[in-house]
Parts: sequence; structure tokens; C-alpha cells
Amino acid sequence: MVGHAFMGAAHSQAWRVAPAFFDLPVRPVMSVLAGRDADRTRAAAERLGWAEAVTDWKSVLDRDDVHVVDICTPGDTHAEIAIAALNAGKHVLCEKPMANTVDEAVAMAEAAERAALRGVRAMVGFTYRRVPALGLARQLVAQGRLGRIHHVRAQYLQDWIVDPAAPLSWRLDKAKAGSGALGDIGAHIVDATQFILGDTVAEVSGTLETFVTQRPLASEHSGLSGTASEESGPVTVDDAALFLARFAGGALASFEATRFANGRKNALRIEVNGSAGSLAFDFEDMNVLQFFDGTEDSAVAGFRRIVVTEPEHPYVAAWWPAGHGLGYEHAFTHQAVDFVRAVAEGTDPTPTFADGLQVQRVLAAVETSAASRTWQQV
Repeated sequence: MVGHAFMGAAHSQAWRVAPAFFDLPVRPVMSVLAGRDADRTRAAAERLGWAEAVTDWKSVLDRDDVHVVDICTPGDTHAEIAIAALNAGKHVLCEKPMANTVDEAVAMAEAAERAALRGVRAMVGFTYRRVPALGLARQLVAQGRLGRIHHVRAQYLQDWIVDPAAPLSWRLDKAKAGSGALGDIGAHIVDATQFILGDTVAEVSGTLETFVTQRPLASEHSGLSGTASEESGPVTVDDAALFLARFAGGALASFEATRFANGRKNALRIEVNGSAGSLAFDFEDMNVLQFFDGTEDSAVAGFRRIVVTEPEHPYVAAWWPAGHGLGYEHAFTHQAVDFVRAVAEGTDPTPTFADGLQVQRVLAAVETSAASRTWQQV
């Protein structure tokens, strides 16, 4: 694994836990962790369960004991690491957004396509599609329980940088992150809605806004928090993104991604309205899916609160007795399980790098639309 901060910890837990709860065709071995700082990487390897630590990720590409490279670094490094790993014959799991630009994503998708001819697989880490409630939502749509889809409303609301004194991190630097709320959390709701509908965004009209343009530089940083220094620097990404969209199948959609929604901690919310019913989800109540069956008698019809913890629900049978909820980290375990099974079966895990490229095209179209104030085709 390359990188050991927020996502590195989440992925490490997934690799540790997956074989303990799921019947896997092969058992992952956490061989080597790569990071920039030798002391910090060594400490992270010990804490997270990796056998050894290195400071040069390129050094692992020739190792026979490394079959998978898991990329948990900022977006500006994804393309270089992923392409090199695929060319070296390593299966790749890459965090989202897949790249910082469409050109980088194209190069990655092409490398993955070439690698697949040799049996080498690649997947993007859009983890929320592994939440059991969203898996159930996809099943209901695929079964036709919502009928023809008319509307989609998707929001991802956080508040972790609402304080103007919160220090600059790499996520606020366009050179490293590619974009702000749009790519960091907006990418998640694009993928999640496309996953639920089994459809793709075809055109967009958007706007981007940066509310705080200067922030203190970070003297120390960890995950989403840090310590401010006396110096300051420019914020070069968006703080909030709003866009309208139309899906290829005709559904209208609205998307909102912001890190300035005071009081909202991780509110990934999706509502889908169809001709025969509706569904609604909020990650801050992640074990629940709201479902409305429009074919029922109107005298008793209403949104049904489904607690998605039954063994027949996606992924749930491997965990606890019914009613014992899952948490944020479980979706990463499901991601590792799906990746391992696909690689062992010789099939492409999803979302593929081609899927990641499609999301990247949506993000780029929103940026172009915001700059030109026009509708943009994806």
C-alpha cells in the first residue's frame, strides 16, 4: 500500500478484517507499506499491521511477493503509481477520484485495458457503493420497484473547513487534489447515483464557489485536521459545488457538494423518485433505507423505514445478527472482498478504471460549465 494517512488507515483495516469475516479464495497478506518519511511510515506499518516499510514505492514493483498495489495517496500521484504498477503486472486498487485530470484518467484507463489482456485487474475505490443500504437501493431500482426514474437528488454535506482558521491541507491545493468539494466528495455522489440507477450522467450545468480564499499553512497535519502556523496561503480549489444534470436515460438530477454545511458531518444523501415509488438514504443514518411503494393503497401508503441489517441484504450475512448495525469502515472491507474475489476469478472488479474515467469526465464538465456558464455534454 502506498500512503498511510486517513485512507491508508481505512484500507489497512479492510485488508486485516476481510479474511476474518468473509470466505475468500485467497488470503491477503499485508507485505509492505510505502510512504515518504521513513520514521512515520515505519510507525504506521507497525500500527496498521504491515510487515515492513519503505520510502520508495517504485522499489516494490519488482518484488515477487507483491501482487497488489493499493494507492491511498493524494490525487496528483495516482496516475504515475497506477500506470507503473499495472505495467509491472500488479493488480491495482486506487482511491477516488481516480485522477486530477481527464488526460490522466484516460492514460490510467488505457493502461488498465492493456493490463487486463494479461489478466491484471484495476479498480477505483468508490467505497460508498459498498454500503448495504445503497446495494439494496440498486436492487430495488433494477427490479423496477421505482418504475421509470424521474428525479435524483444527491448531496454530500460536511463542515470540517467551515472555520476560516482551519489550516491548509493538500485537499485545498488544486495541484495536489485536482479540485475541492467537487472531486473530493462530489465524485462520491456521482458514482453512487450512477451505481443505484445503472445509468450515467450525460450533461451538466454547474457552479463552483470558494468561500475562504486564504488559510493558515499547516505546521502539522493528520487526516482532516491539522495545526495552523503563523503563515498563510491561498485556497486554490472550490469549497462548494452545485450542478444540475440529466442522465442518459432521461432522469433529471441535482447535485450538491460542500464542506461548509455547518452541523453536517458526513451527510451523503440521495433521493430517487420514480413513476412507481421513491427511495431515500442518508449516510448519517447509514443502516437505514427509506422506501415508498407508490403502488400501495394510498390510505396506508407511506415511506417505509428499512433497517438494512438482514442476512439477505448485500454483504450483511458475514457480519452480526440482524439489527446489529455496521459502520463507516465496513464498506472498505466489502471493497477489499469484492476486489480479491474478482482478481481470483479473473474478472474485472467494479468500478473499473473506465468507470472512474467516466466520473472524471463529469467533474471536468462541471468545471467547464461553471467557468463558461453553459450546459456541457459529458
